[in-house]
Amino acid sequence: MLNNLIGRIKFFFRKEDKELYASLYDILGFFPDDIKYYKQALMHKSIMHREKGKPINNERLEFLGDAILGAVVGHIVYKHFEGKREGFLTNTRSKIVQRDTLNKLARELGITNLIVTSGNSGSHNSYLGGNAFEALVGAIYLDKGYEACMRFIKKRILGQLINIDKVAYKEVNFKSKLIEWSQKNRVNIDFVLIEQKKDNSGSPMFQYQVTIEGVEGCTGKGYSKKESQQQASKLTLERLRKEPQYIEAIFAAKGNRTKMEEEPVEIVPDTEQKDDFIIIQNKEVAPKKTAKASKKGNASKTTPANVEKTEEEDEFDLSDISATPTQATREEIIAAAEEAAFAEQEG
Repeated sequence: MLNNLIGRIKFFFRKEDKELYASLYDILGFFPDDIKYYKQALMHKSIMHREKGKPINNERLEFLGDAILGAVVGHIVYKHFEGKREGFLTNTRSKIVQRDTLNKLARELGITNLIVTSGNSGSHNSYLGGNAFEALVGAIYLDKGYEACMRFIKKRILGQLINIDKVAYKEVNFKSKLIEWSQKNRVNIDFVLIEQKKDNSGSPMFQYQVTIEGVEGCTGKGYSKKESQQQASKLTLERLRKEPQYIEAIFAAKGNRTKMEEEPVEIVPDTEQKDDFIIIQNKEVAPKKTAKASKKGNASKTTPANVEKTEEEDEFDLSDISATPTQATREEIIAAAEEAAFAEQEG
């Protein structure tokens, strides 16, 4: 305790350390014990500072702080939302620890103003503040321990700067954002169902994967198609922002597709018209005798028009039937009746 007090007094003799000490107190709500961790947390890799041949910057502390921040926020969310499912808790934690949120927190707390850079790194690094925020959490963990990190996040961040209930129920449509990006860049996107099953309690579970120009993206699981696609879209967006080689693979695939679509057809269709649709009649067909002609002993040859006429057609020839049959007179009917009666008596 005495050594810490002596160390703090020494810092006040140097103007720079005195200002940093005061600024950190305003940000954290407590005085650091070992200032070196916090100095390193605010040192961007563009400085190229080395000690004993090793680079000194905030990258390692950023790695540590990312893990601690996820654990602390996950712990708080787990306690705050009792009974909520894993998907809801994961989504809420992701909203709090995502880069955009950390960048805003770094600006609000004044962390961005304390970052030491080469002078031009801020123009091309949009995560400068968020990375420093994570590194600062790593510094707190090494200097004060896990409980100090918990108090800082719970009281300073979630207690004053973030409404945990509001952020939890705020709907962020990552799928729409991903589709909008794909439309602007004219790339094909698809959501592929990888697995559909039921968990131990019988609730349906879905797993979807994003594919862009046939290049596999991230997968997401959820208790609905919407939830799983949202998770897959969010992870794919993060991958697009962090992995330049992933974007290169997508646009390489797009280039191959558009190249194939634009390639001309090698064989040009023939414009010569063929007359193979014309049916040529065979004039050397042997003549046939009709059934009617054979009965009458008529041996004359048939004409080509009569060649295809069959016996069945002759059998059903209705040409002898008059359309207007003649109606018998009254006298003819009586005479026919008398003749029939007389023939019956004769028999």
